[in-house]
Amino acid sequence: MDYPMHPIGVIHSPFTDKSQTPIQASRSQAIGFVEIYTEFAEGLQDLEGFSHIILFYVFHESTGYSLHVKPFLDDKLHGVFATRYPARPNQIGFSVVRLISPIANVLQVEGVDMLDGTPLLDIKPYVPEFDIRTDTRAGWYESHKD
Repeated sequence: MDYPMHPIGVIHSPFTDKSQTPIQASRSQAIGFVEIYTEFAEGLQDLEGFSHIILFYVFHESTGYSLHVKPFLDDKLHGVFATRYPARPNQIGFSVVRLISPIANVLQVEGVDMLDGTPLLDIKPYVPEFDIRTDTRAGWYESHKD
C-alpha cells in the first residue's frame, strides 16, 4: 500500500552541503526560515503561541540505505533504527526547533540542522507535557554523552 505525501513547504537554511549540517538540532544555533506554501498557510493559525515546533521533512539528498550504519557519534555499526542516521528506508527526518517569529507564511526558526531547500512534510507544536520523558535510556549513545 502506498502512502503518498506531498510537501507543504520548504526549509531554507545556511547549509548547502551535507558535511556542513549539525549532527542534531539541539546542537545548532543556526537560523533558518520555513516557507509554508500558500494553500497551507491558514494552518499556521495560533502557532505563534508555541516556543518550539517539530518539523517533519524529507532527507531529499539521501540516496539508498543500509540496515547497519556507523552513526556520526560512534565508530561501531548499529541497526539503522537505533540511530538517527539520514540514510533510511523512508527518508523522513524531524527536528525540534525554536520558533522565533512567524510572519505570514514564513516561520523564522533557530536550530536548523537540515540542508537548504529541504521539503517540509508537516509541523507539530512541541508540548513539554506530551513530548518530555524522564524515565529514559539512550542505548549505545549513553557511553558517548559529554
